Amino acid sequence: MPAAKRSALPIYVAAGLLFAALAARGFALPLRVSELGGDKIQVGLLFSVVTITAAGLSLPAGFVSDRFGKRRLLVFAIIVGGASQFGLGLATTVAPMYFWQALAGVGGAASQAALMAALIDVVPESRLGRAMGWLTLAFQVGFLVGPAAAGVALELVNLQAVITASTGLFAVALLLTLIGVPSSPGVEIGWNIAAPLRQITRQRAFAAASIGMLGATLLWGTLQAYLPLFAKEQLRLPPSQIGYLIAIQAVANGLARIPGGRLVDRLTRRGPLVVLGLAVYSASVAVLPHLTGFWTTTMLLVASVPLLATTYLALSVIFSNLSTAETRGAAMGLYGTMLFLGLGVGSATFGTLMEHSGYVAGFTACAATGLAAAAGVALVRWAPFVGSPPARPEAAALTRT
Repeated sequence: MPAAKRSALPIYVAAGLLFAALAARGFALPLRVSELGGDKIQVGLLFSVVTITAAGLSLPAGFVSDRFGKRRLLVFAIIVGGASQFGLGLATTVAPMYFWQALAGVGGAASQAALMAALIDVVPESRLGRAMGWLTLAFQVGFLVGPAAAGVALELVNLQAVITASTGLFAVALLLTLIGVPSSPGVEIGWNIAAPLRQITRQRAFAAASIGMLGATLLWGTLQAYLPLFAKEQLRLPPSQIGYLIAIQAVANGLARIPGGRLVDRLTRRGPLVVLGLAVYSASVAVLPHLTGFWTTTMLLVASVPLLATTYLALSVIFSNLSTAETRGAAMGLYGTMLFLGLGVGSATFGTLMEHSGYVAGFTACAATGLAAAAGVALVRWAPFVGSPPARPEAAALTRT
């Protein structure tokens, strides 16, 4: 195993543990809200609280990681995330869940920026796509293990116990971070956040990548927020099969990450890949509410998710290439801002539509918005633009014709 990969291994494992805990919560929370008498609007708002909080704090978190070091920020993120998970598990009504979800947003913003910036520090630039592939594979392993374990656990204990017990994964991730994640010194960049922000956002690739990120996360976030309820209410699947459905999707997502990362490393023009990924996944979201049964739905998700996964890898490399060594945290903070903003807007907006008009209307509107984002990326990519040159030559990859 190469030295860079050995150095990155603790980052991958810690990421997998964190995402396993978050995925268990994402699977159990909608069912727990329904158990407590909440409706789809409340489910959407609860997901939006965490994502919008994270969106607002991602850029400051990235700046803090540059200023004080990535490991310090990651330790903070894990402690806050664990506290929010434990509090959510203890909640016996829906109302206090909003506070714990907001706290989870704080931890999510910090962990997203710290994990990705720390990884960029320890891998060669030429292998960044593959490294992001391994990192996001760790995410998907977490998405696989979390819901599957939660689904099995529900045969023995209740939803509240599942959420509470998953806090232990944060404790293991904290120990691993303290032992294995490299400690990086902060960069003396002062307190002017506007300078790195201008350096990144004035580049042409930033506009196209931001539209792509918003579209991709809106599609993904809406589907993942309502997939458990859709499977329960329309597909009429038992809880264990809902967990398996989410887990199988995660396997397909994870298996696409390494070949997808290799493809991204080899591409010099990543714009068409982003446009294609958004368009194909939008079509699958539109088709989803017209399906019935476990296997038909599973086959659609398995067929469509790999291209969106590769699209995410391309976008993460683009955001990385917008930065310099001194602004990596800020660039990945902006990446997190777009990611969490899309997740929050999608679940809140289309949840209201699903509650009043049904799953067909909600998923169709979501798919139409995703197609509009694909068109927006294409327009920005080929439109005339006046701005700063990229921080590194590779940042132009999304906007080359």
